[in-house]
Amino acid sequence: MSAYDDLIAHERETQALSQVAGRLGWDQETMMPRGAAHQRSEESGAMQAVIHARRTDPRRGDWLARAVANDDVAHANLRHIRRDYERLCRVPADLAVALARLTSRAQGAWAEARGADDVAAFAPVLAEVIALKRQEAAALAEGGDLYDALLEDYEPGMTSALLDEMFAAMRPRLVALRAQALAGAAAPALGGQYDEAAQMRLACDLAKVFGYDMTRGRLDKAVHPFSSGSGDDVRITTRTSTDDPFNCIYSTIHEVGHACYEQAIDPAYALGPLGQGVSMGVHESQSRIYENQLGRSTPFCGWLLGRMQSVFGDIGVADADAFYRIVNRVHRGYIRTESDEVQYNLHIMLRYDLERALISGDLTAGDLESAWNDRFATDFGYPVDRASNGCLQDVHWSVGLFGYFPTYSLGNVYAGCLNRAMRAALPGVDADLAKGDLRAPTAWLRENVQRHGGLREPRETIALACGTEPDAEPLLAYLEEKFTALYPAG
Repeated sequence: MSAYDDLIAHERETQALSQVAGRLGWDQETMMPRGAAHQRSEESGAMQAVIHARRTDPRRGDWLARAVANDDVAHANLRHIRRDYERLCRVPADLAVALARLTSRAQGAWAEARGADDVAAFAPVLAEVIALKRQEAAALAEGGDLYDALLEDYEPGMTSALLDEMFAAMRPRLVALRAQALAGAAAPALGGQYDEAAQMRLACDLAKVFGYDMTRGRLDKAVHPFSSGSGDDVRITTRTSTDDPFNCIYSTIHEVGHACYEQAIDPAYALGPLGQGVSMGVHESQSRIYENQLGRSTPFCGWLLGRMQSVFGDIGVADADAFYRIVNRVHRGYIRTESDEVQYNLHIMLRYDLERALISGDLTAGDLESAWNDRFATDFGYPVDRASNGCLQDVHWSVGLFGYFPTYSLGNVYAGCLNRAMRAALPGVDADLAKGDLRAPTAWLRENVQRHGGLREPRETIALACGTEPDAEPLLAYLEEKFTALYPAG
């Protein structure tokens, strides 16, 4: 075997172990007994020790030095492996293991603190996580910006300087659109009570409508919805609320977007460097275009109304236009995942600025709650009512995902670009959506984005799909057109 063949064989075994480790995390969020948290922490740490040792194995460096790429796939494989190897070799093994053990424990502590609205109970373990992430960032940055070093894990090539520029362009137009919408006549919320088992049955049906292959996946409930796995085992979770079925519906469609990306990647890339989504931003573009540009569109909402009536009976609204306004209502709220499209990116900007301050050392875990509450009141105009609606609402920081949040906004920006290109290519898409037929748009996304996996760099993936370099203008134009029609200036 050649050095390249040896390297790829090693990668496939490592990726297989990583998938097993991911299944431990999925089980912890869905089915694990509460009393197993300490043991799971040890199990996760042991798995990460094995995986880290394989990823920093000196043979990887030797194989990389001798490997020859004969085609585009091999070039891409070597690019991913070299980036991963060089970054991982900078992080001491004991630090990687300590992070795995700590974040497993911290996740449980976050869940308990969130349930009790008790930031003080979570702050000490969060401080430990931040300290270890700062150590990791310093090792990766080698004298450069700590936050940029962490961001590279989720969106290669992106920097805080580029994000600052993007957010500066987006913020004033979003703030103006938000003010216009909230000044208009408020759309009512959906009333009534909705059986949670019926919600899960509808969620399964919607997952299939959007192309999720249930023979290679499953849908379960979790505190925080997520997607896990790749290839032939891609699992999703959602959540239910008796008085808000949209929470379940759109969390499910969102996670289906992630899962369909993983299921659609060329099988030849399975368990290899290219066999996963290329970045979190591109990944989020799939979940957001499924959820918003498709799932909240006028024609699809008309179809969804009929499906909800067939499942729940009379839901208190029979008119398709009224239902569309309810689905897309701009409203005061606290929770990022429940936010409307207009305000969603303002939630991300808040988190982005706070986590940069945490990593730089300008903000401590003990001061996070007050900093969050002050910033929220400034950005949204009203106070946070409780911690579970504030700085405890997201799981990300408890598991060390610093640098992840801005990729949500990147996903929205990329989705705006893809939506414009998709609609130009599929002029009849609205007629299909009105029938609940998602085959054409999801096939376009599979062909132009999903099947390529990690073959290309993130921005190149979007640029080739759209024919232009990605920027925020298509998203902003889409939002302004949609919500100005819903909430005309008065």
